[in-house]
This record gives sequence, C-alpha cells and structure tokens, in this order.
Amino acid sequence: QVRLVESGGGLVQAGGSLRLSCAASGRTISSYDVAWFRQAPGKERDFVGLTRYGGDYTRYADSAKGRFTISRDNAENTVSLQMYSLKPEDTAVYYCAADRNGGLSSNDYVYWGQGTQVTVSS
Repeated sequence: QVRLVESGGGLVQAGGSLRLSCAASGRTISSYDVAWFRQAPGKERDFVGLTRYGGDYTRYADSAKGRFTISRDNAENTVSLQMYSLKPEDTAVYYCAADRNGGLSSNDYVYWGQGTQVTVSS
C-alpha cells in the first residue's frame, strides 16, 4: 500500500512558479512509476507528466513541455513537479499517482493523493 500526499499548491500570478511535492509513505516510491495529473472544474483529469521507476525516463504532456519538470528525491521518498511560466489555463487540482506499471491514462494508476489546488491569476 502506498499513501501519497501532495503539497505546495496555492495562488500565483501568471508567469510565476510553483513547486508541488508528492510525499509517499508505506513503500519506497523509487520502485513505482509516478505521474502528475490535473483536473479543472467541469473537465476530465488530464495527464501532465510521469517519471518511470528509477528516474531515468520522464514524459510530459505537450502543455507541460518546456515549463514543467518532474524530479525524484529518493532520500525523502518524494516526487516533485516544478512549474514555471504558469498560465491561467494551468489552474486545476493537481494529483500525483503511483503504480508499478503506470502510463498516460489515469486508469493506469492505483494509488492517488488527495490533490492540491493551483490557481493562476491573470
């Protein structure tokens, strides 16, 4: 069983930055694929990016490429999402998710955090 807790969300102006953290407990997160998803009001939960177990492979949605970076801190058992050049359309609840064999769909992940709100003002 893996428990995930996100933190770091908040209100930021367009062009600003935020760093979200996903803290894992119960298992070593380095053994899992970890992804970030986001869900805006009235919309589906969308893939943002993922890091494969071992940390040597990452993939990002087109909307995140060049602006967002996922990194692992195995000593802290966390995965972070660094977001730069934020836009109002990035406003959403951001979730981290983990699975032994994750993919690009939310259906590919069994473990989820509770989410953290990111609001970008124009």
